Amino acid sequence: MERLPGVRIRSDGSHASGTEGTAVLPVGPASPPAEEITPGAEDWREDAACRGIESSVFFSPDGERGQARARREARAQRICQDGPVLSRCRDHALAAGEPYGIWGGMTETDRRRHAHRLRRA
Repeated sequence: MERLPGVRIRSDGSHASGTEGTAVLPVGPASPPAEEITPGAEDWREDAACRGIESSVFFSPDGERGQARARREARAQRICQDGPVLSRCRDHALAAGEPYGIWGGMTETDRRRHAHRLRRA
């Protein structure tokens, strides 16, 4: 199961309690069962070229503009370019409507343009 910063869930499925500043996901009979993701074919992210690289390469900080943004996006796209799961990542971003970041070598603008072209077709 994917670990999220600041989120604690007990492995026995019982109610999880947090401390101040800790987000807690509800656990109990009303919660849907957690889906286990296994590396490899089921989870393409395990094989992604970006795995282990700081997310700041793929997601812009507040206020980033112009050449700084263009350089960061170009770097992210170079990482994606030869990745073994490029098309799967891109397909995920387009299907999920990912609004931010570089996904499958596509910028936010690339994805908006792609969606716009599809709507016009």
